[in-house]
Amino acid sequence: MSYSHTLLRDILRSTKCIACVGVSPNPVRPSYYVARYLGLKGFRVIPVNPGHAGDMLFGEMTYADVADIPPDLPVDMVDIFRRSEHVPPIVEAALAHLPTLRTVWMQIGVENPEAAEMAEAAGKTVIQNRCPKIEYQRLFGELRMAGFNTGVISSKL
Repeated sequence: MSYSHTLLRDILRSTKCIACVGVSPNPVRPSYYVARYLGLKGFRVIPVNPGHAGDMLFGEMTYADVADIPPDLPVDMVDIFRRSEHVPPIVEAALAHLPTLRTVWMQIGVENPEAAEMAEAAGKTVIQNRCPKIEYQRLFGELRMAGFNTGVISSKL
């Protein structure tokens, strides 16, 4: 799927609070470092993972389900780290329980036309098969010539 730079940039500029569904507390998992990165960039990250409900992650309580997030938390976006076939109930719950939701974002490798149609019918923006961390880095000048920013200045350790 193709999304304009303007659309992606507008989403990332206007989003303040992201419910990260399927985030892992394991620092070697992609969901962890994507959520951590987003938090370091100033986004409020609300972790959602039933196996870790009640635990603190990134300074926030982890919820078992999107439906458990208090409605007074101003969630703008859900970022979904779940297999494609698990997406429709997540989107359904997000639409029903997150009154400030504007964007449904499905991670790299995650696409579900049924869920996308449901969200779009409710007036939400849908992004599929993309990573907000990668898009943020790409659109706001953080990627280097090799395609990533390691933070290493020298090859000497």
